[in-house]
Amino acid sequence: MMKKFIFSALMMVAISATAADDTKYLAGAVPEQDGIVTFTKSFSVQGKSQQEVSAIMSRFIGKLVDESIPAPGNYARILGENQDSIVARVCEWMVFKKKPLFLDRTRFRYQIKAITSGNKVTLSISNITYYYSEDMEGNNGMLFKAEEWISDKEALNKDKTKLYPKSGKFRRKTVDRAEELFDAAMDAFEVPASVPAQKIRIAVREN
Repeated sequence: MMKKFIFSALMMVAISATAADDTKYLAGAVPEQDGIVTFTKSFSVQGKSQQEVSAIMSRFIGKLVDESIPAPGNYARILGENQDSIVARVCEWMVFKKKPLFLDRTRFRYQIKAITSGNKVTLSISNITYYYSEDMEGNNGMLFKAEEWISDKEALNKDKTKLYPKSGKFRRKTVDRAEELFDAAMDAFEVPASVPAQKIRIAVREN
C-alpha cells in the first residue's frame, strides 16, 4: 500500500513538473497575424547605418539559406532583397529525439523576413510547415501547417492549461527555434568573438 502511495505521489510530482515546464508554451506563445502564425522581433542597433544593418541581415539570412537541407521544389532560396528588406524561404531539420537506432525529426520550413529602417530591424517568421514521418527516400511524409497544428486552438486543451502530446512537441520546438533565430540575428552584430554575449548585447536594444 505504501509503495503504491509513493508511486502515485511521484507520478503527481512528475506531471506537475511537466506542466510547470510548459508554462512558456501555453496560451499566447504562438502569435498569429490575420490568422497566420507569425513570430516577430524588433531591435535597434547602436552605431550602425541602415546600409550596414541591411548588409549584416543579408549575410545572416543568406547563411540560413546556404545551410538549408534539400527539400522538394528547391524550397530554400532568397525571394527578394533590397536595402529595406530581405525575405527568404528556409528548410532545416527539427529534431525531437535522437538515440542510437532511433531518430524522431521533421523538416521545418519557414519564411523569414527582415525589414530595416534606419538602425532598426524587424524580423518575422511565418508560413511555417512541417514535413513529418517521411520514409528513407524522403517520400510519403505528412505535411502540417502551423495554423492547423501548433496554434492555441489546435495545440492546447480546452482550458488552455496543457499541450496535446503529438502537436505539443512541435509547438515547443518551434517557439524555442524562433527565439534562437532572433537571438542569433542580434548576435550577428557582435564585435570580436572574444567579447561575451551579454556585452555584445549592449550595442543592441530590444524593442
